Amino acid sequence: MTHVLVRERHAMLAGMTPTLKEGRYFFCTTGDTTIPAALANRCLALFREDEGTALVLTEQDAREYALDLSMPMSRIVLEVFSALDGVGLTAGVATALADQGIPCNMVAAYYHDHMFVPEPMAHRAIEILTDLQRRSGSTEI
Repeated sequence: MTHVLVRERHAMLAGMTPTLKEGRYFFCTTGDTTIPAALANRCLALFREDEGTALVLTEQDAREYALDLSMPMSRIVLEVFSALDGVGLTAGVATALADQGIPCNMVAAYYHDHMFVPEPMAHRAIEILTDLQRRSGSTEI
């Protein structure tokens, strides 16, 4: 299947369709190399940093390995096929949320951008992003 990749800022924002996914996610880190190896097929994301391996895990997987559960996050997928060299999507959504006091952690994957916000703020984040999408489509921004 061929997807049309979007590069232009307003087109990415207008087409992003923010979608709240089910589940609670946790950003965890470990210096124990056996944990990432054991979770490689179950973690949503894995990134090797100098200080250890960062993992984005479901609550069940984080709990199973006694990792930090202090900040439950919700995942919002921006359903636009944004090009890896597209400019402005991350800045646009992060700024819109920051202006309303909502922190977000962005993960750009191959086809979509995924954002994680504190779980209690997820529904408000969807409202803000849906409004940004609407305004971008009508060039009000």
